[in-house]
Amino acid sequence: MGPLTDVWIDVTEESAVGAVRRAAVDRAAAAGLPEQRVAEVAIVAAELAANVHRHAGSGTILVRRGAGHVEIVAVDSGPGFEAPPVEGLSSRGGLGIGLGAIRRLSDWSDVYSRPGSGTVFAVRIGEAGPLDVAGLTRPMPGETTGGDAYSWRTDDETVTLLVCDGLGHGPLAASAAGAAVRAFEDAPAGPPAQLVKHVHGEISHTRGVAVAVAQARGGTLTFAGLGNIAATLVHQGEHRGLISLPGIAGHRAAAIRQYDYPLSPGALIVMHTDGLRQRWSFGDYPGLVTRRPLVIAGTLLRDLGVRRDDAGVLVARMPS
Repeated sequence: MGPLTDVWIDVTEESAVGAVRRAAVDRAAAAGLPEQRVAEVAIVAAELAANVHRHAGSGTILVRRGAGHVEIVAVDSGPGFEAPPVEGLSSRGGLGIGLGAIRRLSDWSDVYSRPGSGTVFAVRIGEAGPLDVAGLTRPMPGETTGGDAYSWRTDDETVTLLVCDGLGHGPLAASAAGAAVRAFEDAPAGPPAQLVKHVHGEISHTRGVAVAVAQARGGTLTFAGLGNIAATLVHQGEHRGLISLPGIAGHRAAAIRQYDYPLSPGALIVMHTDGLRQRWSFGDYPGLVTRRPLVIAGTLLRDLGVRRDDAGVLVARMPS
């Protein structure tokens, strides 16, 4: 499965609420949701955008569709709050349906907020697969396309994740990343080192990518990477960085090796490009590690993303 169709909308004035609602309705219809669910998507999208505008002053809304579902992520750096919103909380002068109603209309919703640090609120409407995996990408300001990409696949009982970063920025970087994703998705099932080698061999016609592949099977996580893709395995408060080797897939790969790590039930895997700052810890975000991967990805992208580069992050939680 590849990335969903994303659109980021800046919410800096009230007119953006309508733009968010229209984008959500279009994607809900394209995802094949029934008419009633499309109407509910419109309500949820408009209420989330209204809350960002009225409570935070400004923020960004992501709307995207998948196979049979729509996801909406509201991100702001406003005043935040100490605890999740309670039933009956509504936007001042907004739709007034309350965030409790948003939860009822959504198949799931989740939120992370801290006083003075803003809020990330994510919802999904419609059915999706059983894997608890989510990724986000954002092009560098001034660009319409980005060179960061992600994907994941399942082969029998094996879950395999990919993150890649096309060299440079803009359309050529996006083309390289797209070629890497296609090579990964079309490759025969195999361990990470084999998949990285396959990608390396298939994209020599591009400018190349940094790439990393993580594979979970049973109690083992196997990881192989070329270039500057950061990966962290998190469980019970412990962070373990995963080893990636120097190189550029498609052009230079002196060595491609994979490494095994113990994998516990419920563990979290976070992979991101160098468009996010490397030095961070869940210790700086009390309670974030327990949130949904989409909320985690949104929070890290908001706080760690550097403005002079594309940014991409993929988060996966293993079954408990």
